[in-house]
Amino acid sequence: MKWSHIAPLMLVSATVALSGCGNQAAKPDATSTKAPAASATATASQAPVKKLTDVKVVLDWTPNTNHTGLYVAKDQGFFEQEGLNVQIIQPGEGGADTMIASGAAEFGVSYQEGVTQGRIQGVPLVSIAAVIQHNTSGFASPIAKNIKTPKDFEGKTYGGWGAPAENAMIESLMQSEKADASKVKMVNIGDADYFTAVKRDIDFAWIFYAWTGVDAELRGEPLNMIYLNKYSDKLDYYTPVLATNEKMIKEKPELVKAFTAAAAKGYQFAIDKPEDAANILIKAVPDLDKKLVMASQKWLSPRYKDDAPRWGEQKRSVWENYANWMLEHKLLEKNLEIDKAFTNDFLPAGSK
Repeated sequence: MKWSHIAPLMLVSATVALSGCGNQAAKPDATSTKAPAASATATASQAPVKKLTDVKVVLDWTPNTNHTGLYVAKDQGFFEQEGLNVQIIQPGEGGADTMIASGAAEFGVSYQEGVTQGRIQGVPLVSIAAVIQHNTSGFASPIAKNIKTPKDFEGKTYGGWGAPAENAMIESLMQSEKADASKVKMVNIGDADYFTAVKRDIDFAWIFYAWTGVDAELRGEPLNMIYLNKYSDKLDYYTPVLATNEKMIKEKPELVKAFTAAAAKGYQFAIDKPEDAANILIKAVPDLDKKLVMASQKWLSPRYKDDAPRWGEQKRSVWENYANWMLEHKLLEKNLEIDKAFTNDFLPAGSK
């Protein structure tokens, strides 16, 4: 699994057909039509079984510790307590944002940059919770490359996936140090493994430290890490977020509230019990590297909530700052309607 891929900014198509129905709630046993009177009385006194609502949640990428709270909420019965039968699915070729916007999945994992770009293009995505409070991504390179500041990008080769945001981000950081971005060689490496690429083709790449950075620690291959949010408040944006679409919010607000409440419990569990949460993720996705999941979870768990008053809280200023940065770097065609892009309304008021 690679986690160095950050979703490109693209037009999200809303033409995906709805996926098939999820698992249905179990039907009552109809084989016994008669029962003794005492038994019937006892049965009548029991509360009726609540039918669960089928819900799909689409991931942005292969399962990783960004998603732990969702797997915990499913494993610990938090979704079921809220009346939901949740199916966690992988994104299709069109990506998670497409499925969320079209309703093929009621909820999903997205990014502030993706939601922003989508809304500018008329895609009805809405962020309902910040998975992590501060941007943990940045430009990473092996220590031997001696890339310690953005100025050191000069004369080096960057490996990315060809999105306009990459050029803009590198230029922005280099401008802050009066460095020449034209001296950076840009190479499209797609989904190539970071550790292979830096030994063969490139000098640095854009990664999430919680996965690739922690993996580097475990491999004994230390990195120089240039975090985006250390160079500008505008780059301390939410990545990733949980998202839904405007239709869900308008027509099924109680469902959105129930999902968000259960997810909040899942992530709070991961904050309080990182080892137990990691084991839940490993049990759900046994192909993952157990040592990496455990180490990544311990690194990431305190960063889910960080300095926010509760898990999931989003600030208007964060959305405004990043949208302005995107506009300044010609990544947006017009101003973002900030208050339509995100909401805190569905977060549980009593969460820590």
